Amino acid sequence: MRRLRSFGILLAVTMLGGCALPPLGTGGGSHTSVTPFSQASAGSALPGGWQPWVLAKFKRPTIYDMVRDAGGTVVQAQADASASGLVHALAGLDPRRYRDLGWQWKIEQLIKTQDNTRRATEDAPARVIVKFGGDRAKLDFGDRAFAAKVKAMTGYDMPHATLMYIWARDSALETVIPNHHTDRVKMIVAESGPAGLGAWRTLKRDLYADFRLAFGEEPGPIIGVGILTDTDNTGEQARAWYGDITLRAARD
Repeated sequence: MRRLRSFGILLAVTMLGGCALPPLGTGGGSHTSVTPFSQASAGSALPGGWQPWVLAKFKRPTIYDMVRDAGGTVVQAQADASASGLVHALAGLDPRRYRDLGWQWKIEQLIKTQDNTRRATEDAPARVIVKFGGDRAKLDFGDRAFAAKVKAMTGYDMPHATLMYIWARDSALETVIPNHHTDRVKMIVAESGPAGLGAWRTLKRDLYADFRLAFGEEPGPIIGVGILTDTDNTGEQARAWYGDITLRAARD
């Protein structure tokens, strides 16, 4: 029975869309800005600050390549019943100041059975992820207990909070979708449906306001950003492209 409970916890951890298994802790890194993908050359290694993000050893990884598109270098993601991402650590930026989040992305097609409100079909052709530090003592008992189990099983600390911007199949724009295992992960539907398929889309968000909307509290320091294209739950295929991610200080 104990083995079954442990397996259930591990399964829950690996279904968190990677939020429980980051290669960075709550302290973040030394970077004060996000390195642009466009600084690299097609076919080269990831630009400085970016690194692969393995969600679980038994999951097939999504393939990420630096390619030429739209007049510059971008990341191409190809998922085939797979899940892994790329992450970039940050040095605990103040979200009240660094609140202007922007990026470009493009997807080839929707995931036909995607439904982020259901555990078994919680995938997305494109995600931009922001990780926040914070005071763990303020978490409720359930979240503290879950974080402790994650730490024990993986060796990694969960971020205090994780906000995901996703491209959904048919959910309403701006919908906030909670994670199925912890209140410390929330998704916001930034794009939805087939409009814009195959075309580059430019998005700009007020990160501070979005965090307040999703979590109903003040955000802690920004300790990392990431991208994730995953189809491990639906077993489908997806291809996406990501341009530069920017995180700038708000204008006075």
